[in-house]
Amino acid sequence: MSSSAATSPAAPATPATGQQDPEILAVDDYKTDARWLKLQRIKWRDQEGKERFWEVANRTTRSKGGVDSCHILALVHRPSQGACVVLIEQYRPPAGAVVVEFPAGLIDEGEAPATTALRELHEETGYVGPGVSVRSVSPVLVKDPGMSGANCHLVTVDVKLGPDAPDPVPKLEPGEHIVTRLVPVQHLASVLRDYEKRGFAIDALVSSVALGISLGGVI
Repeated sequence: MSSSAATSPAAPATPATGQQDPEILAVDDYKTDARWLKLQRIKWRDQEGKERFWEVANRTTRSKGGVDSCHILALVHRPSQGACVVLIEQYRPPAGAVVVEFPAGLIDEGEAPATTALRELHEETGYVGPGVSVRSVSPVLVKDPGMSGANCHLVTVDVKLGPDAPDPVPKLEPGEHIVTRLVPVQHLASVLRDYEKRGFAIDALVSSVALGISLGGVI
């Protein structure tokens, strides 16, 4: 019989009787001419003691802090309306499509995730100033662990604007083509469905946040 009582967070799993913890034995780089990515071959031992191999793509730019990037869940607040989520539209060659995503950027060496978030939000969307503040920084999140060790933080930022605040001006780098859009939080899921119908690709993190908001209203 199932119970409706809340449960405590699960403890880390322990190996079953007769099994061992999986272990990375070696990581070798394939020789390529790539500048920003590296293809690697991982030799590892599974729970039954069997040695296996796994191919993986990783960034070459990861800082000593061990985290590649941060994504920014920016919530814009104006006195006359509810909170809006900042989305950007950007063509991504690996996806072969314009992707709807959160502002994001790589973490520089020695930089805190919150600092990266504020810098990238300013550069990509133009939001900056005393009304912009970091609310929270997520734990480290993995992105596509079957193919890559790429990871990130999700940084939630509040942008509080006055009723007559001017539209922000992005500081895009040469070659960057980014469109910014504000979406009311309660309409995020429906806006993403509309994007999909129009041929846009939806970033998984954006979709997950939209799903969480939707489920929050029915659970």
